[in-house]
Amino acid sequence: MRKAKITRKTAETQIEVELNLDGTGQYENHTGVGFFDHMLDQLSRHSLIDLSVTARGDLHIDDHHTVEDTGIAIGQALVKALGDKKGIRRYGSFHLAMDDALVRAALDLSGRSYLVWNVDFPSQKIGTFDCELIREFFQALSTHGGITLHIDRLHGLNSHHIAEAAFKAAARALREAVEPDPRMPGVLPSTKGAL
Repeated sequence: MRKAKITRKTAETQIEVELNLDGTGQYENHTGVGFFDHMLDQLSRHSLIDLSVTARGDLHIDDHHTVEDTGIAIGQALVKALGDKKGIRRYGSFHLAMDDALVRAALDLSGRSYLVWNVDFPSQKIGTFDCELIREFFQALSTHGGITLHIDRLHGLNSHHIAEAAFKAAARALREAVEPDPRMPGVLPSTKGAL
């Protein structure tokens, strides 16, 4: 089983992440940030990656450090669980429709971190959650997961729908990328010989 556990402790946060790439989308996420927990639940359920996140952060300041550091820890856990990446599909993409929102995510588990973020929100907040933190999460995930990640909002009127569609689209793309490729078992999906 491709599993990993990461603990990240700083002066601002303490994050514990456990994940299983070969799971069924079971989740238990407790960051102290309700909307963010809801998004992590979507990430888990739609990627079929079992995910458990426990975070204690400086929420008396704001949600920024908790969200960003959670992205860092999940990215690190992905790298650890993927190991040498032999036999995976490597690439994934998905168009996700959710009511008024349509979001496209495409990614490459290349080991080369790059985020292209073409998502804007009609509002600055979803409840008390700052919409700008969604990009911060995906930037941290991409950087520390070694992921080339493109996320584009094609349509959308409601900020909650756009955000949720972004997490679900990224999850579905990730699900495809981490899956074993039955046509190339044990083979590294690269002509370079390294990822």
